[in-house]
Amino acid sequence: MSSSSTRWMSKTAVNGTLVLAVLYMLFPLVWLVTAATKDTGGLLAGDAFSFEGFNLGENLADLASYGDGVYLRWYLNSLLYAGGGAVVSSLISVAAGYAFDKYDFRGKEKLFGVVLLGVLVPSTALALPMYLLASEMGVVNTYWAVLVPVLVHPFGVYLSRVFSSGYIPNEALEAARIDGAGELRTFWSIGMPMIMPGFVTVFLFQFTAIWNNFFLPLVMLSDQKLFPLSLGLYAWNSNSHAEPGFYPLVVTGSLLAVIPLIVAFVSLQRHWKAGLTAGSVK
Repeated sequence: MSSSSTRWMSKTAVNGTLVLAVLYMLFPLVWLVTAATKDTGGLLAGDAFSFEGFNLGENLADLASYGDGVYLRWYLNSLLYAGGGAVVSSLISVAAGYAFDKYDFRGKEKLFGVVLLGVLVPSTALALPMYLLASEMGVVNTYWAVLVPVLVHPFGVYLSRVFSSGYIPNEALEAARIDGAGELRTFWSIGMPMIMPGFVTVFLFQFTAIWNNFFLPLVMLSDQKLFPLSLGLYAWNSNSHAEPGFYPLVVTGSLLAVIPLIVAFVSLQRHWKAGLTAGSVK
């Protein structure tokens, strides 16, 4: 067999595998789009992949009006938790990664090792200790109970140190210091603009993680008005076993819940792609 035939077969195998992977990943989304157009009868009949009996408008109206618009409240809560938490967490991670990369201080590598150990600890293992701490502080069943724990992101600190090493030359910082800039001014004026692709990458990772967060709100919150989308839709889905009328609400609500993630990745993908290559070409 010639080398050209071998290359052609290899490309075909690779492309075929990629096509199957794309179809596998898009299958749930296609189901979600078509199922959101069905009423309860259409969903229970098992014909979710057809657009027959298009009912999306009524589903959206029911979703917005049910429980005095509690779904919209959950949506705003998720935007607050994920948007605000991801921005502050990314700033903390970038500042910490910058400090670990650009400054020398006693015990730096040991402290960074402790940060890396935090990456290995699953978040579910920390839920109970965090609940006990929140209970002692009196913030259980408040917005702070969900926001404060997500502000610390060990993996984001690790990524930020890599980004700082790959994007910020020491010569630029030294030049700023010679010109009389303080350390904080140097970070905001020189370091932060250079590490912005890294900031966006950490933000996207953290935004996705907080948006999909379920176990922490489940432990911390009991007031439905404070629920994020993940917990609110779970509650509706639990009720759907006894009341099938919740099925269209859950499916339509799940479809709308995907939109912020798509918007975030599409709008920030240029910075995200650049950030993923940080350090690989250093």
